Amino acid sequence: MRILIVGAGKMGSFFADLLSFDHEVALLDIDPQRLRFIYNTERMTKPEEVKAFNPQLVINAATLTYTIKAFKSILPFVSESCILSDIASVKTELEVFYAEIKRPFVSTHPMFGPTFASLNDLSTQSAIIISESDHMGKVFFRDLYNRIKLNVFEYSFNEHDETIAYSLSIPFASTLVFAAVMKHQDAPGTTFKRHLSLAEGLLSEDDYLLTEILFNPHTSGQVEKIREKLKELLKIIDEKDSGRMKEFLTQVRKNIE
Repeated sequence: MRILIVGAGKMGSFFADLLSFDHEVALLDIDPQRLRFIYNTERMTKPEEVKAFNPQLVINAATLTYTIKAFKSILPFVSESCILSDIASVKTELEVFYAEIKRPFVSTHPMFGPTFASLNDLSTQSAIIISESDHMGKVFFRDLYNRIKLNVFEYSFNEHDETIAYSLSIPFASTLVFAAVMKHQDAPGTTFKRHLSLAEGLLSEDDYLLTEILFNPHTSGQVEKIREKLKELLKIIDEKDSGRMKEFLTQVRKNIE
């Protein structure tokens, strides 16, 4: 299959490496510097170059801010039958976009980033395929994700964004708050070191990715829950209420069982 990947960032490069030995792959990025270390893949820097390649599948790996803009830049140069796909972490605007252009599409979300995951073993990682996607696109990505041993789930557009708000926004927001108030420790404890390691990993991610996750329409409600629980915990601490602290800890332990 002829596959065009748009965006030579971490995930775009990952997909190029993954697919280039089994398919004819081209990688498009307007910044030629980002294509320097790409191998076994045709390199493109202008959307017009896509026409001659005539892709059968497009994987849009641009950051969410530019995903729709990137699609629009190549649409005049791809056939009506070409399947469009994205790997965006928030799907709200893309659902509307796909409905408007009336082209075959498949929307997925690999639930890992190259910073945290070991790309040599993804068996503990997951991916989501959007149920409204076209059948052939879903078959392609399900086979691909199964081949690299990802755990694959199928959600609707809305279910996906609700899930991401819970599974990513809460840990992202909690880690950012920790990092925002932390200070250097001469003798850091084990728990502090673990939190610090998480914060360092999170903050090594692209700012656009962090912003995408936190600007998910469902994020605000999840962060509000954090604020409510912090308020409850602060009151228990201020009042030194041992009984309520025991109840709080008991409930927390039930939550993580």
